[in-house]
Amino acid sequence: MKNTIQTVIVAFLVSAFTILGFNYLQTDNQSNNTIRVEHTDATPAQSVLFSKNTEGEYVPLDFTATAEKVNDAVVHIKSTQTNIAGGQNPFGGRGQMSPFGDDDFFRQFFGTPRGGQPQAPQPRVGSGSGVIINADGYIVTNNHVIEDADDIEVTLYDNRSFKATLVGTDPTTDLALLKVDETNLPKVNLMNSDDVKVGQWVLAVGNPFNLNSTVTAGIVSAKGRSINIMKEQNAIESFIQTDAAINPGNSGGALVNLDGDLVGINTAIASPTGSYSGYGFAVPSNIVSKVVQDLMEYGVTQRGYIGVRIRNVDNALVNEKDLSVNRGVYVDEVTENGSAGAAGIEAGDVIVRVENAEINSNPDLLEAIAQRRPGDRLDITVNRDGSERIFNVVLNNRDGNTDIVKKRMPKALASLGAQFETVDKDLAKKLQIDGGVQVKDLQAGKLKKQTNMQPGFIITKVDGRNVSSVEELEKYLEKKKGGVMLEGVYEDYPGEYYYAFGA
Repeated sequence: MKNTIQTVIVAFLVSAFTILGFNYLQTDNQSNNTIRVEHTDATPAQSVLFSKNTEGEYVPLDFTATAEKVNDAVVHIKSTQTNIAGGQNPFGGRGQMSPFGDDDFFRQFFGTPRGGQPQAPQPRVGSGSGVIINADGYIVTNNHVIEDADDIEVTLYDNRSFKATLVGTDPTTDLALLKVDETNLPKVNLMNSDDVKVGQWVLAVGNPFNLNSTVTAGIVSAKGRSINIMKEQNAIESFIQTDAAINPGNSGGALVNLDGDLVGINTAIASPTGSYSGYGFAVPSNIVSKVVQDLMEYGVTQRGYIGVRIRNVDNALVNEKDLSVNRGVYVDEVTENGSAGAAGIEAGDVIVRVENAEINSNPDLLEAIAQRRPGDRLDITVNRDGSERIFNVVLNNRDGNTDIVKKRMPKALASLGAQFETVDKDLAKKLQIDGGVQVKDLQAGKLKKQTNMQPGFIITKVDGRNVSSVEELEKYLEKKKGGVMLEGVYEDYPGEYYYAFGA
């Protein structure tokens, strides 16, 4: 009996272990063939960076609200240049096919030039960004984004597209102002860029590499940077430097603070490859604001001058001139009849302050003056022989007076996209003409889009009638309907030239 019980117990244990072993192996086999996906309702990561709000309280750093606010006000700009001259003559390198230059007359009125099939222009398309600064359709961008464009198209964040007109440009700051026929647009506000601090967070918003609505984050790396990128005479470079990623296509886009206010217009990068390498530069919003106001009010930028030749104060100059300060701007020369000299500033002075703004370098001084107009009064503090003196300086314009230059563009001439000037008597006598109207500059408009006219062309006749002043040209075009033919000469090229366009 005892042996029977032991046998039963052993059999039971063997069976139990066999079943458990089988279940273990089956479970292990299933685990090797099953992919487990686990979900959690908790946030996997918490904010670890903080920033102070306006009340001085520490809050988690978050860019989403700023990006949502600014994206709507940053646009994509496509600029197209169709009439690209192939040479240095008024015919664009195609030769004199007819007495009508490049056959604009016959193309306009008969659809094809004489002597063959029409030659299609080779368009050049550029891309950049812009910032809406006014709900009625005013957009700021870089001059180099739209320079020489025959057609400017603006695409909003919501994918609506508009043709833009050029209000004005300022190559010395690389800024341009556009206008689209739309209202109630989202916009950004311009902040006082003097309040921008090195080290504060900023976002760069634009369209790099045609990638619409791209936002990058960084800090203000430096202020008052000059990188000698603009070759215009009297160019003003006092950039805000940032390490927010800026690439080709960001030009004209927004650099904003965390409140979504405009700090500057992204303009340039410093890179050995042409792509982002850590250094981006923006025109400060104070300069942007002043240029925009000038273009809206006067049609041209009002530039003030103090009449000095300057250089940065550095250690070598301190030792050479035995200066008592190691910062500021050294006055090498005071120009004759300049406003600085008239106020009492002398060669050898060191400019250390303009109003309440500290001046540590040439860009600081250029930026401070660029925010003012001819006729404005400024308190300029200089260090002379170890002591500070304050001089009240009245800014002059380039001509040495305080007049405001207002460029009036008559309605009849505005659509032509050109600046006109009445030919003076000396030039008329030299060219043996009775008078005329010279085309000083060509921008987006009918003349550039429909003809191959070059700057410098002198209009002597309109539809066969003599014209000797801008006023006469305006008066005639106001009443004109249909096609217009212009006849005239170039100062540096022999013969007469003809251009026609649709009125």
